[in-house]
Amino acid sequence: MGRRTPISNRLSIRRRVSAADVVVGFGVVALLYGITRVGESLSVNVTPGSSTARLPTGLSHLPYYAACSLLRMFVALGFSTAFTFIYATAAARMRRAEMVLIPVLDILQSVPILGFLTFTTIFFFRLFGNVVGLEATCIFAVFTSQAWNMTFSFYHSLTTQPRDLDEAARLYRLTKWQRFWKLDVPSSMIGLVWNAMMSMGGGWFFLTAAEAITISGRNYTLPGMGSYIGIAIRQGSLAKVGIAVVVMIIMVVGVNAVFFRPLVAWAEKFRMEDSASGDKPKSFFLNLLRRTDFARFIGVVTKPIGRFLDRITRPFGLAEYPLAIDKHRQRRGDFAFWILIGVVVAWGANNGLDYVNRSIGFATFPYVIGLGALTFLRVLVVVALSTIIWVPVGVTIGMSARLTRLAQPVVQILASFPSNLLFPFFTIAFITLHVGLNIGSMILMMIGAQWYILFNAIAGAIGIPNDLREMATNFGLPRRQRWRKLILPAIFPAYVTGGITAAGGAWNASIVAEVVVWGSHHLSASGLGAYITHASNSAAPDHFAKVLSGVIIMSLFVVMVNRLFWRRLYKLAESHFTL
Repeated sequence: MGRRTPISNRLSIRRRVSAADVVVGFGVVALLYGITRVGESLSVNVTPGSSTARLPTGLSHLPYYAACSLLRMFVALGFSTAFTFIYATAAARMRRAEMVLIPVLDILQSVPILGFLTFTTIFFFRLFGNVVGLEATCIFAVFTSQAWNMTFSFYHSLTTQPRDLDEAARLYRLTKWQRFWKLDVPSSMIGLVWNAMMSMGGGWFFLTAAEAITISGRNYTLPGMGSYIGIAIRQGSLAKVGIAVVVMIIMVVGVNAVFFRPLVAWAEKFRMEDSASGDKPKSFFLNLLRRTDFARFIGVVTKPIGRFLDRITRPFGLAEYPLAIDKHRQRRGDFAFWILIGVVVAWGANNGLDYVNRSIGFATFPYVIGLGALTFLRVLVVVALSTIIWVPVGVTIGMSARLTRLAQPVVQILASFPSNLLFPFFTIAFITLHVGLNIGSMILMMIGAQWYILFNAIAGAIGIPNDLREMATNFGLPRRQRWRKLILPAIFPAYVTGGITAAGGAWNASIVAEVVVWGSHHLSASGLGAYITHASNSAAPDHFAKVLSGVIIMSLFVVMVNRLFWRRLYKLAESHFTL
């Protein structure tokens, strides 16, 4: 036997500071300093009216604008992650809650962000005042563009969890807290990371609307890239739009290299399979972190907190999941639950419809329903074309770790690039080619919605166990049979998540796609998105009622389609296509 190293020597070796420790330490200090400085500078006086014109647009201000926008995006992403864990877990693990939370989520992920801003701006202004209230409104708007996609992904991962893992967790009597961190989160990590990237892209898409808000004819503007882009578009300045394009590419590439690529490489360890892939994603920054004591330091801090939370949550119903259920008690609870929900819904519907009837009358609804049907047809075309084009591309990328590593930055740039930044170029093309926005708006909606399907197709293909791929190769399955017997069934659950969020993204994108402004040119399409946009920007006394009526009709369309189509596909994925 060799001589064992004394404990004191091992500790001294472990405490030796390396070059990687120094680099990471300086990086953390610089990040904290930057967040502090930007956070202090965000506390500026916000005045309504012509604040947009006062926002400086010189090149020297762009680094500051980029930092402000990045900070808001990551704060919103943090809230979105916390919301995802709480909301999706409640929907997946609580049967009664699922009956309410999932339909509510269907509505929320498709209700336009502009509809949220109309009501939330007043709420946050009254709660926090003008300065903090406007920041809260902006972050909340970005949150509403990020959270739903991640929540659907996590919920679907929980509901399609392998049965043997579920039974093992119950037999080992894991508490709900232990199961969440040891099984639920790890088994969902790959899809969650890719959908977080997609959510980041969705946040950039609506940053222009979030940082420059127009409510009741009054403008409220925050410093950031979204505001800069909005000013460039209204001024009709292609030079400023080009500068914004360059800055956005730099930001997206940097975030991908420093944040998302390390997450993708780290998430590979949670792949559930019997044989390992020969070519795994790599990340320079992740390798740098692994050479430091950073992970061990995080573990030292978080493990005691986790044990403490596990102990204190046991008395509050977070003990292990029961092996058997009392059916009589369940039926009594269902009866009381639905009575409560019925009372709440009846009260809310009565007050809302009464307000709309007093303001604009019920006679407006047939007209709004017709506009909703037009937008629905555009959403249908967008989802169908996105499926045909991007599912094969996503599978090709996801089935190859080398292609994933090479294509991830490109896909991330395309998905994170705010499509409304490209609207001026399309608007010029539409005007030159005499293409009406009734058709052109579908192209603009597709630019913002198609990436949900691509990212979920990639995540679904990455999640296919390597042993199943090797088995298909060893059996010599032809290409068509490989798609029918392996690829399409394996990615089907992920595609359903991508499809439902792409449809929601298309409804959301209709707000900015059915009304386009470029300098003195104003193009508008017939549809529900244009109706809500015009109502929100109006200063008329009944504009709130018009926005509310548009949101109600859009919600009805979304719930109807999700109940009749997407929810059935979810059930099919759970029952037939779960690995």
